[in-house]
Amino acid sequence: MIAAILKETIVGETRVAATPKTILELIDSGLTVYVESGAGNESCFSDQDYIEAGAQIKEDAKSTLNEANLILKVVPPTLDEIELFPNDTIFISFFQTTNETKTVMKLRDKNITSFSMHLIPRTTLAQSMDALSSQANIAGYKAVLVGASHLSVYMPLLMTAAGTIAPAKVLIIGAGVAGLQAIATANRLGAQVEAFDVRPEVKEQVESLGAKFVEVESENIEGVGEGGYAKETSDDYKKQQELKIKERAMKSDLVITTALIPGKPAPTLINKDIVENMKMGSVIVDLASENGGNCELTQKDEIITHKGVIIDGTSNFPATMQTHASQLYSKNISSFVKHMLKEGELNLDLKDEIIAGAMFTHKGEITHQPTKELISNT
Repeated sequence: MIAAILKETIVGETRVAATPKTILELIDSGLTVYVESGAGNESCFSDQDYIEAGAQIKEDAKSTLNEANLILKVVPPTLDEIELFPNDTIFISFFQTTNETKTVMKLRDKNITSFSMHLIPRTTLAQSMDALSSQANIAGYKAVLVGASHLSVYMPLLMTAAGTIAPAKVLIIGAGVAGLQAIATANRLGAQVEAFDVRPEVKEQVESLGAKFVEVESENIEGVGEGGYAKETSDDYKKQQELKIKERAMKSDLVITTALIPGKPAPTLINKDIVENMKMGSVIVDLASENGGNCELTQKDEIITHKGVIIDGTSNFPATMQTHASQLYSKNISSFVKHMLKEGELNLDLKDEIIAGAMFTHKGEITHQPTKELISNT
């Protein structure tokens, strides 16, 4: 079995799907590994590092893929890249299948068995494969540092001969993995931190990290979805939520939004009116920009200023910390591949909830039902 590690071609994507350490793991599991020359350069891993780990370096994507049985990437392939994929191979990457329907159909038509790290079930057994969490952790950390760099004020309380500087007020919207890391980072920097989430059960986690939990009172458990994710809330709850967020955002120096619902556009939590009522010089870092953003005014991968408020729509913070992001992501990939391997051969057990859950094309069919329904209805 030959595993191919490709160089990422999307502008701004600096991560790589395997590091020298995980190359060793794949080889120990019985695979031969080809790495496209330069694949790890932007993540600070040289071709020589891969050679020393036991990989074979190939000149370009075509030669890397020529004999491949298993193809590993970070982001979805371009349609041109898929043309180079041998038929009947296995492909793994991050993949929002409902947003990439043309690519899904191309993979289906080439009889590729495709897996998305987005679709890995959030179960105890799959924790080591949970790439969404590993990358969200990085995003939450970096969002605070970037937000602080945009601010015109200090983060911590400072007592100086010239007077006392009050700590910055930071509001984190969404207390998932990214939000909790953002809370911890902002707290370490000395800010006064508040956090909002539609799931009341995260209150204890928020408070354990030193933040105040902001909640909308409701008789029902409005935002609790499956697998630890949030879900859509009622119209009445949304009205109360908007008022609560407006109230807290108006007093905040930095707002970091992290709210995502799998397979859907990001919910709009900060509308234009809220932005225009925020203090001049305040900052919004929107970690949901990839799926449209939690702020109505967010522009993906742009930093704009509206009525004195800076809105940062950077969509790929993990790629700005590419060495550690690659280390974590490649470990997730390696764990998933090893889960499918038996005696050096890939064993696609469709009764396995991890394998079946992450798969979206197989034997010329789209196996992920929401994606299949979306394509059939367009």
